[in-house]
Amino acid sequence: MFFRNLTFFRFPASLAKAFVELDARLEDCRLKPVGPSELMSRGFVSPFGRDEPAMSHRVNDALWITLGGEDRLLPSAVINDELGKRIEAMEEKEGRKLGGRARKRVKEDLVMELLPRAFVRPVRTNATLDLQHGFIAVDTSSRKSAENLVSELRHALGSFPALPLNAEVSARAVLTGWIAGEPLPPGLVLGDECELKDPIDGGAVVKCQRQELLCDEIKKHLESGKQVTRLALVLDDHVSFVLGEDLVVRKLKFLDGVVDQLEGTDRDGIHAELDARYALMAGELKRLFAVLEVALKFSPAEA
Repeated sequence: MFFRNLTFFRFPASLAKAFVELDARLEDCRLKPVGPSELMSRGFVSPFGRDEPAMSHRVNDALWITLGGEDRLLPSAVINDELGKRIEAMEEKEGRKLGGRARKRVKEDLVMELLPRAFVRPVRTNATLDLQHGFIAVDTSSRKSAENLVSELRHALGSFPALPLNAEVSARAVLTGWIAGEPLPPGLVLGDECELKDPIDGGAVVKCQRQELLCDEIKKHLESGKQVTRLALVLDDHVSFVLGEDLVVRKLKFLDGVVDQLEGTDRDGIHAELDARYALMAGELKRLFAVLEVALKFSPAEA
């Protein structure tokens, strides 16, 4: 269940007490099946599975929650094909072209007719909250999806003043400095991937993968004025990831050195396995956030 991406938000650590009755509040906002005339439904589910009773899972100061959803799949190509047939038949019958409003009504009626027969796709978005450091990390690289989860949590709690990360220094400048030879924070080393952009609008973009980054080729791009917008990094030989100037962590991967810690531990059942993995992941994310917070000078959350 290791996360693959991290979109961070900060909240005041003083809010820790607000999560005492978290399960009860999430239960009130449990996912309901999507209705026959609805495009989608959202609500919280147990991290251990939709039908499990526990609505969250806690290890020390780390909380794991899951937002579930059901989306009705109604491809636009199917709608447009059937819509074209219906409009053609109506125009032939009435002997005139349908206006914009009439076409819109026909489309709305068609969608309502097709929705109950559309396939339903289940979706899940996981998030972990660190109550000590006051951050929530959502397992997605989509800002919209992350904000949707935070919004649903805010609705469940009644109040949740979480805001996207804000760096008090230029993330692009910091990443560019690291690849130009400036010292990295303790524990961090360069990976083998980066993206460089010309700072002018519409400028060139260079993407490098499986590439030694401290080399003459990269140096020439920097000398021409390109700046780093994404950079692969490795922390403590435990996790590798790609950090973007948008402060989103992508391609998060837990390396053998840390995963090996799971071997040999006594676990009985899927719950115990997930508990062990989550405890391990929460510790690594706490360390990762702490390193990035200092390097990029994240603004503190307002109390």
